[in-house]
Amino acid sequence: MSEELPFVGQHAAWQEWLAAIDSGRMHHGWLLAGGKGLGKRGFARVAAAELVRLPGAPRPDPDTHPDIHILEHLPANDDEAKKKAEGKPYQTKRNISVDQVREMIRRLATKPTLGDRRAIIIDPADDMEKSAVNALLKALEEPPTGTYFLLLAHQPGRLLPTIRSRCRVLRFAALNEQELDEVLRRDAPHSDAETRRAAVAASHGSPGIAISFVEHDLGPIHRLMMQILREGDADYHLRGSLSEEMGARPARDRQLATLELARTALANELAGASPARQMRLIEAHGTLTRLSTQAPTYNFDAGLLIMEIGGLLASAAMPRETAR
Repeated sequence: MSEELPFVGQHAAWQEWLAAIDSGRMHHGWLLAGGKGLGKRGFARVAAAELVRLPGAPRPDPDTHPDIHILEHLPANDDEAKKKAEGKPYQTKRNISVDQVREMIRRLATKPTLGDRRAIIIDPADDMEKSAVNALLKALEEPPTGTYFLLLAHQPGRLLPTIRSRCRVLRFAALNEQELDEVLRRDAPHSDAETRRAAVAASHGSPGIAISFVEHDLGPIHRLMMQILREGDADYHLRGSLSEEMGARPARDRQLATLELARTALANELAGASPARQMRLIEAHGTLTRLSTQAPTYNFDAGLLIMEIGGLLASAAMPRETAR
């Protein structure tokens, strides 16, 4: 167990996972809970590999091991599936379907291939269809011997209480500044010190957001977002600048990264805000969260989307903007 881990931070969660494996009383259901970008995806894969590794053997590749099954969003259609196969960006279906869960359950009728343990990763579990949740619940109630479930959840409250009650919760914490800088030095080695400092400050402890900040050059966009939150935008001037900075035809990944950055900016403003402003911040954050879940699958007009983001930020500005 001395191999280098492919994630930074989350040491408490990793030690809890190792202790559970060594205890001989491993719980069959695990809920990996925490905000987007905290590293749950990478953690789940290496945790599953650690679970199924054979004594004395190196940790296997989770993407090719026959006893690690990963349920995630499928490509939206055949054309998007071709893009995925070619390593290109692709659009996904909105939910993890009941058919995916049923196919996984059929596999559970057989024993693990290489050892006596098998891992099922659902990424993310809070994006399952209602019928998929019901199908999974049956498997969680009576899991086959040696089968362990890792459910990733950005918003655990969206899961049924009956699902949550059958899982042991593994919580993911925000990274500190030093850990975030380490992530950026490793995963964005081209970034300079000033950009890294700005990314760390904007990310609210999320390595995923910090990396997106650097990769998509979101510094100017973030500065405009913060200006709107501080000053409002009664004449729509700042929203116009935000749209220009985003560009006429931004890549889908850049749009998604901007949505996440806006959500984080709102969350950062909660501390110290008045109760009235907190309500506005929470309302705007909730709308952005809904947009974030729809954006990967809906073909939003980029110009309208960035104006919507700017409007939501303006609605939570201090002092409050009066324009609609």
